[in-house]
Amino acid sequence: MKEHPRIRREKKTLTAMIDIYCGQFNYTNAEKCAEYKELLAYALKKIDNCPYGENKPACNKCRIHCYNRKMREKIKKVMKYSGPRIIFRHPYFTLMHFIDSLKKYPEIETKYLEPH
Repeated sequence: MKEHPRIRREKKTLTAMIDIYCGQFNYTNAEKCAEYKELLAYALKKIDNCPYGENKPACNKCRIHCYNRKMREKIKKVMKYSGPRIIFRHPYFTLMHFIDSLKKYPEIETKYLEPH
């Protein structure tokens, strides 16, 4: 099955953000590099398995908390650092993420939601 362009773009955006984060901190040693490769692999798998599919919302607008706590903290750190910087390095990704965050998304089955 061919990957939807929206999903492909989401993956490229996430990869760019992790690259910005790791590049700034010069994580070239094997341990740190492996740690963020693991985070990227985890995040890409979550995108592939998102119950919203091609209609997935921007993660900050999503009602499903699919990342485990450890990975959620790591990705938040990456996004907090890379978010302002990606504007200049990848303006297209930034614009499309902004547009995606404005869209309304369909409700999802409650079995996917964490209890509050």
